[in-house]
Amino acid sequence: MADHSIAGKTVLITGGAKNLGGLLARDLARQGAKAVAIHYNSAATRPAAEDTVAAIKAAGAEAAAFQADLTTAGAVEALFADAIAAMGRPDIAINTVGKVLKKPFVEITEAEYDEMTAVNSKAAFFFIREAGRHLSDNGKLCTLVTSLLGAFTPFYAAYAGTKAPVEHFTRAASKEFGARGISVTAIGPGPMDTPFFYPAEGADAVAYHKAAAALSAFTKTGLTDIEDIVPFIRFLVSDGWWMTGQTVLVNGGYTTK
Repeated sequence: MADHSIAGKTVLITGGAKNLGGLLARDLARQGAKAVAIHYNSAATRPAAEDTVAAIKAAGAEAAAFQADLTTAGAVEALFADAIAAMGRPDIAINTVGKVLKKPFVEITEAEYDEMTAVNSKAAFFFIREAGRHLSDNGKLCTLVTSLLGAFTPFYAAYAGTKAPVEHFTRAASKEFGARGISVTAIGPGPMDTPFFYPAEGADAVAYHKAAAALSAFTKTGLTDIEDIVPFIRFLVSDGWWMTGQTVLVNGGYTTK
């Protein structure tokens, strides 16, 4: 029977330098992962990536960081090649990359649409493709989406709309990779208390989101805490392997399908 524990496994996390990805990288190292490769996008994030690498090593795992703009297929291919050369073939691949845009539909430019598609859809597609090519048998693959996939709301057409294809990528990949024992999932947190959330929102919207979830009163800020998402991803890439092809919204009662 396949081993679905995290202990001894090699992990690749995009957006793994800070925020949810960084916390997840540290957590999986503490769970006994053998090696954790983290990706970060820009030079400005390098110090955070170095801090996360140090924390992973302190937890007893091997670690390395790789910088890349993942909006081309070639860059995603290169990331996997570099990570495999340094750390070995991954058993767990997690994509946390994303970009938020909140703007009226009629004001969204073609350039903005193209950028959102490249970050939220294209990068995810080729990450899933490369994971399908390179994950070990019985591997685990998880992509971060958004709880807005279960919302009826204005102004997020370019954000939720370019995350939405990942739901079908997940279904299709689960069918195609399942013969090798690979589980494929997507997880959609509610609005998270990270620096990515606040620049896109005005004060009224922030107040609304902080009160919108059924369990808002029991979090630090009313928003989704990244600490509450990590256990779900940990489960999906370990003992939760039997759930595959699914997009799961984890948000304290913020939206549902």
